[in-house]
Amino acid sequence: MRGIKGAIFDADGTLFDSMGLWDQAGERYLKRKGIRPRKDIRQKLETMTMGESAEYFRTSYGILLRNDQIIDEINTMIYDCYKEEIRIKPGLLSVLEDLKSRSIRMCIATSTDRPLIEAALKNNGIDSYFTGILTCTEAGAGKRNPRIYEQAMGIIGTKKEETLVLEDAYFAAETAKKAGFLLAVIRDLYSEKDREKLLRLADIYLEKWEDWGRKM
Repeated sequence: MRGIKGAIFDADGTLFDSMGLWDQAGERYLKRKGIRPRKDIRQKLETMTMGESAEYFRTSYGILLRNDQIIDEINTMIYDCYKEEIRIKPGLLSVLEDLKSRSIRMCIATSTDRPLIEAALKNNGIDSYFTGILTCTEAGAGKRNPRIYEQAMGIIGTKKEETLVLEDAYFAAETAKKAGFLLAVIRDLYSEKDREKLLRLADIYLEKWEDWGRKM
C-alpha cells in the first residue's frame, strides 16, 4: 500500500453482496404479485432491457399494468431491497477502517443508480467513509470506458499511479487496468466464470475481504 493515496470502489459485488438481487429481480417481482415464475425466467430476462422485461411480464404472465407502471414497481422493489436488505460483504468494515487510518481517500464508481447506493450505504452505516459517489449515468459512459474511474479520481484528488481501483467483474477490472490504475479484485460468486482471467489481471486478488491484512 506504500504510495497509495486513493481508493475507488465498485459497489455491487465489491462493497455489497448484492449481485443475486439483480439475478433474481424478475422472480421476486412475480412472487410479490402472487405469480409463480417459470423455471426459465432468469434465462428469459438475462438479455432484456427493463422495458422488454415489463412487456414480457404483461404478455407472458398477464400482469394488467402499463409497461411504465411495471417498471416503477420493479424499481420500488429494488430500492426497498437496497434500503433494507442488502448487506456489505463480510470483512469489508475492517478494510474501510484500515484505509481511513492511513488517510487514504475513498469514493465509489458504480453502474447502479445513486439513490440505491446511498440507501445501502446508509443502511449499513458506511456512508461516512466515502468522499463521493459517481455513477455511470453521471459519468456519461459505462465501465467499458475508463471515464468513470478518471472522473472518480478527480473526486478524491489523486494521481493515477497512487490510486487503487477495487472491482469484482472482469470487464470493469480490465478497463481500469488498461487505463493504468492499480487493480485489486475481490472474488464474487457472479464473477466465478472469469476467475482465471481476473487472477492474471489483478495486482492484488482477494478471495475474501478478510485476506486484506495479509495481502496488503
